[in-house]
Amino acid sequence: MSMNLRLLRYFTETVDAGSATKAATQLHVTQPVLSRQLRQLEQDLGLALFERQGHRLRLTQAGEQFLPLARNLLRQADEVRRAASSIASGHLDQLHLAVPTTTLNDVLAPFLATLHPHDPVPIVRQLDPRGADAALHSGADLAIVPRPPARHLASRPLAVLPIWAQVRPDDQRAPGGTIGLADLVERPLLLLTEDFRPRQLLDEAVHAAGLSYRETIDCTNARVAQALAAAGRGVAVVSDDPRFDLVPLALPGLRLHLYAAWDPRHHAATTLAELADRLAGFCVERYGPGVIPQPTETVVTTTSAH
Repeated sequence: MSMNLRLLRYFTETVDAGSATKAATQLHVTQPVLSRQLRQLEQDLGLALFERQGHRLRLTQAGEQFLPLARNLLRQADEVRRAASSIASGHLDQLHLAVPTTTLNDVLAPFLATLHPHDPVPIVRQLDPRGADAALHSGADLAIVPRPPARHLASRPLAVLPIWAQVRPDDQRAPGGTIGLADLVERPLLLLTEDFRPRQLLDEAVHAAGLSYRETIDCTNARVAQALAAAGRGVAVVSDDPRFDLVPLALPGLRLHLYAAWDPRHHAATTLAELADRLAGFCVERYGPGVIPQPTETVVTTTSAH
């Protein structure tokens, strides 16, 4: 069964107008033409959509059930047209971002607040734990990732952020500024779960130093870890900005690298590259020049769009 979108639009316009006469006027057709088109739709569908009482049309039960389906199909058709227009022009109306939760609150959300009215509308989703490729294949335009993206992707290093051991202001280490791994593992620790990159980096460093944790509590959210630290339950080890009056202690050598990645064949690859540059610049404005990635710290390359 073929589906004529024009006939569907005649159907929904007639329902919204309340009468065939009003609908015909709004659609710039004569009423006999509109009536023939509605009957053609009913014939194509094999459904009686209206009960006809003279010039009045009333939806049948089948018509009421079909109406939301018709509206949804027309809405999807409009979205397809807009997407095709955007692709043809190289313009991006919506920006689908895949972001790890460890950078959403402190890096990405503040950056989104700086976007201009003419920028694409951002739609944020959780980063696929499998990385940039999986995120882009699932529909993201731009992925923010804590590992170097594959070389076949276009990419840009964004920032190198510290991982902190955050303690209460009354902690004896609070004025110290730094804490070594040997001292850290002897404290009760509030750690992110093992699927978070800051936790992975900490585990790797502890293992490499031949150390082990004395007491840990796993948290699935950095803010929860910080809240528990503020409540005196331990030291929160996170990459997030300090909250709840916590004091950050630097962990020498532990840093979180962030990269932006996108498909070089994307129709708006130039726009994505510009947004990645702006995000990198925002990180420097927010945290200072110390977060700028050094050339020796990354082997990521940017591929030009085809």
